[in-house]
Amino acid sequence: MSPEVIVNDMLPLYRRLSTDDQDSVRLLTVQDLVAMAEKLGPAETQQLLLPSICATFQDKSWRVRYMAADHFVQLASAVDENVIKEDLVSAFINLMRDAEAEVRTAAAGQIPGLAKLLDQTTIIERLLPVTKELADDLSQHVRGALAAQVSALAPLLGKEATTEYLLPLFLQLLKDEFPEVRLNIISRLEQVNEVIGIELLSQSLLPAIMTLAEDKQWRVRQAIIENIPLLAHQLGVKFFDEQLSGLCMSWLGDTVFSIREAATVNLKKLTEVFGVEWARQSIIPKVLQMSSHPNYLYRMTTIFAVTTMSQSLDSDTIINFILGALLNMVQDPIPNIRFNVAKAFEALIHELESSPAGVHVIKDQIVPALQSLHDDRDADVRYYAQRALQAAQVL
Repeated sequence: MSPEVIVNDMLPLYRRLSTDDQDSVRLLTVQDLVAMAEKLGPAETQQLLLPSICATFQDKSWRVRYMAADHFVQLASAVDENVIKEDLVSAFINLMRDAEAEVRTAAAGQIPGLAKLLDQTTIIERLLPVTKELADDLSQHVRGALAAQVSALAPLLGKEATTEYLLPLFLQLLKDEFPEVRLNIISRLEQVNEVIGIELLSQSLLPAIMTLAEDKQWRVRQAIIENIPLLAHQLGVKFFDEQLSGLCMSWLGDTVFSIREAATVNLKKLTEVFGVEWARQSIIPKVLQMSSHPNYLYRMTTIFAVTTMSQSLDSDTIINFILGALLNMVQDPIPNIRFNVAKAFEALIHELESSPAGVHVIKDQIVPALQSLHDDRDADVRYYAQRALQAAQVL
């Protein structure tokens, strides 16, 4: 489409529709405005469309302002840098402070894109102060959108400015009460890591993680646990082994069952992140140490942990590292331990049945242990032993 057609035919029609009484009509014209701006050069866009662009950002309908905020970077990209700094940055700040949370959410999603069109000084002096305001926004959706985008500013600001301006913001969002906000920060730390380095990032981040990991509210602790595999993937095995491994093991002894359960799932996911060989050396020995703990809850957690982890382990690891501890617990004095051992054997049977070595171990070691449990004095133990034996008999 030629510029002449846009100017002579489309622009008059757009101007009529963009002033329609119905906001459902006006909001659709935002995309028309974007299309025309992308076809015209910066000079023509500024001459012919800039008043319309600015008017759209100030529309009385929040739905139109939302649509304009959601397309802000596309509109800003159609004009030159001076116009952006003189006219559009102020308009964007107003959208970030809009009375409607939906508009602020859309604006938060545009922050990195707009920042790419600005120099560092403008970002620091004009954009960041309002960005910090969004971190305190009453709407969790606004804070979530900000958390998903703010890490992308790090490459634009560089190491020094990221350390000074963004790290405090990351820490604030990491402590947010809503899981989505924390998740959005943790899942995008790699961008920050590439700019400031793992050492500085860990020095800033670790205290916040440690504080949250010991929070008196168990749901806060659980949220941190659930995000640990993602964090581990972002920061690497060396950082995890040095800084977070002990923390993950401590959760296995938490007084709240949901935390212990989440901790066992956590170990499975970490095994998937770092590999079976890592689990053999770094995690499994520590888990198995609890199998002889005087407190039966620790022994129970050992069973849950190895059963859950077995889904991510190979048959060789199960046979040579896991099985022995379970066999030793067949004679445990606590019935709950014994019937959970039987349930664990049933799970291991399904993991081992696909390999010849696994079938051999099932018949020679697991089945005799289950037969012993089948004669147990406790009815629940006998029930789960019988169920596991049935699983073994189909082989």
